Amino acid sequence: MRECPFVTVDVFTEHRFRGNPLAVVLDGCGLTTEEMQEIAAEFGYSETTFLLPAEDIDNTAQVRIFTPTTEVPFAGHPNVGTAFVVGRLGRTFGQSVGEALRFEEKAGLVTVTLRKSGDTVRGATIRAPQPLSLGAQVPAPLLARAANLSPRDIVADRHVPLFASVGLKFVVAELSDLDALGRAKPNVETLEEMCATFAAEESDCPLFLYVRLDGEHIRARMFAPLDNVPEDPATGSASAALGALLTSLEPTPHGHFSYRLEQGVEMGRASHIRVAVEKRDGHVHTVDISGDCVEVMRGTLSL
Repeated sequence: MRECPFVTVDVFTEHRFRGNPLAVVLDGCGLTTEEMQEIAAEFGYSETTFLLPAEDIDNTAQVRIFTPTTEVPFAGHPNVGTAFVVGRLGRTFGQSVGEALRFEEKAGLVTVTLRKSGDTVRGATIRAPQPLSLGAQVPAPLLARAANLSPRDIVADRHVPLFASVGLKFVVAELSDLDALGRAKPNVETLEEMCATFAAEESDCPLFLYVRLDGEHIRARMFAPLDNVPEDPATGSASAALGALLTSLEPTPHGHFSYRLEQGVEMGRASHIRVAVEKRDGHVHTVDISGDCVEVMRGTLSL
């Protein structure tokens, strides 16, 4: 019988049983892709990560990320949570780690800086591995049907609903108010139609819906039922894509922009995500995602 140690954490929160839960398998060596997928399905969290030795000795580790149904190239809360776990352990694969980590992932190299209170690791800041990329625009009536809303609930003053990514693709749409956000509910049949219509996007069309409460304060919800995630309490990669998108629309060609995102409120798992974006020469240059974490469980998988 093989045994694999794991740690679970709640990410983008300072309180247990809030934020977004994550399972981190501390040593994925010897596990097949199929076994990793089965383990992720067993945990049932929106994502589970697996640590493997880095291919480049200058990097900290290779990180593979799985939803309950598929492997993804990048995601925000798995990186923040995995960095928190590695930082708390202080070592990985026999090597000590400092405050700066480098994770090899399918989307590219993810750089991480640990957040500390004194000597205690309390969270992490990660940098999105890819520049902002925008895909197809989604007609408001189709988006509204996919979220069980009225087209009047969709706001297109700043941007129309569209695919956006800084490493993982989402359909991003602004809603009129918190009432509309609270009423949103994914329509699986329409999402399947959307995936077929926008097959070139190669996406399961996760919906990231948001309301801008003031200049930097945003409330959001994320639905990905086709990935077996009916609703996600915190989605760092989507928050990063939104922050990059909003910054790209700002008229000034240079500057630093910050956003505070609340997510998971409607689920009773309030999460707090900070996104910092730097813009240079009219283009988004860097996108950083920050948050705190708290450990919940430690255990051993038996295989």
